[in-house]
Amino acid sequence: MAGITDPRPPLPEWILECYDRLCSQACQPDHGGDGVPLIDYDDATDILTADTELALEQRDVEYALTRLLERGYFYEVENELRVKSPEEQ
Repeated sequence: MAGITDPRPPLPEWILECYDRLCSQACQPDHGGDGVPLIDYDDATDILTADTELALEQRDVEYALTRLLERGYFYEVENELRVKSPEEQ
């Protein structure tokens, strides 16, 4: 995530709204592991595309997910987006 010393501008509000929506849909893994909330990448795109309040096109969804990954809000493992815990950010 962008910190105080991060020279990059903050993410736009609509991208942060995408993050909030996905975090609310993320689940704890059933199979042990590290217990990090996760969501399948394809499910994430489906959720954001179907959200009528956000009203995003496919390319907007892909852009938002790319920006969230680049900024460290999520990390990707085997086509799953995992939510970073606050101590990791």
